[in-house]
Amino acid sequence: MQPTATVLVYSDDSNTREQVRLAAGRRPAPDAPLVEFVECATPAAVVRELDKGGIDVCVLDGEAVPMGGMGLCRQIKDEVFACPPVLLLIGRPQDAWLASWSRAEAAVTLPVDPVEFASALASLLRQRKLQSA
Repeated sequence: MQPTATVLVYSDDSNTREQVRLAAGRRPAPDAPLVEFVECATPAAVVRELDKGGIDVCVLDGEAVPMGGMGLCRQIKDEVFACPPVLLLIGRPQDAWLASWSRAEAAVTLPVDPVEFASALASLLRQRKLQSA
């Protein structure tokens, strides 16, 4: 695995993006790579970054406006070749079925719980490592 993983974080709310960065820290788990963040506040910015390549995991805010992370997740899964895994931030646990509809690989509830979030992110980074090996 590369020494650093790039994590795209989409939310229209800068506080949510900050919660994600703080919860992950520089390394979400001892066996995970160091992470660098690319922040996006609009769906168009997410698509631009994915088109550039180099994104290892996407973290999408399901509560974002004007386009929520669930709809955006489904769109990028359809439109982006070799789309990276997606960790969806959902408003309540009952929304987990919507996360599966959107084809996200993982989901955690808001507000971000640092232990739960770091664990889910590290798991996706490990899976990405296995896929690229």
